[in-house]
Amino acid sequence: MAFDSMPLRRRTVLAGLASLPLLSLASPDGLQDWGDAPDFRGIGQWFNSPPLSLAQLRGRVVLVDFWTFACINCLRTLPHVNRWAATYQTQGLVVVGVHSPEFAFERSATGLQQAIQRHGVKHAVAVDNDHATWKAYDNRYWPAHYLIDGRGRIRYRHFGEGNQDVTEAAIRTLLQRPGRA
Repeated sequence: MAFDSMPLRRRTVLAGLASLPLLSLASPDGLQDWGDAPDFRGIGQWFNSPPLSLAQLRGRVVLVDFWTFACINCLRTLPHVNRWAATYQTQGLVVVGVHSPEFAFERSATGLQQAIQRHGVKHAVAVDNDHATWKAYDNRYWPAHYLIDGRGRIRYRHFGEGNQDVTEAAIRTLLQRPGRA
């Protein structure tokens, strides 16, 4: 398929991937340090969890998954995110889905709740209808994964579909670190 004939969302993801810096191998674990992770901002509602903050999750590895329920790319990654949440929860991983709608109909709490049930999402989901958390992360993509270490630093990020094996390896790497720092 020619780039110009792709759906806008896919073109946006592909264009963004071309501009990303390569993963740094300078740190001993092979993961880049992207700086302090912003806390969850402007969250109107939480599903599957009481309100969370990164301060209360200190010492745990956190996967922030930006998604929206009508995005086919997001729905294709959701089984992997669900599996990581279930598999690594007992080892210290906390998964937070940040639902940031692209279209007006995706702002519906009822629609989101139905999607959460339909897709078997059991991890925390933060409703970011005003894109405050999205903006705090300077995010531009659906789906987008940010992996945060126990010190609250973004150590891995991935935009779009694919690389599930690399993402899972980064999760395992951070979970094995002493103090998860």
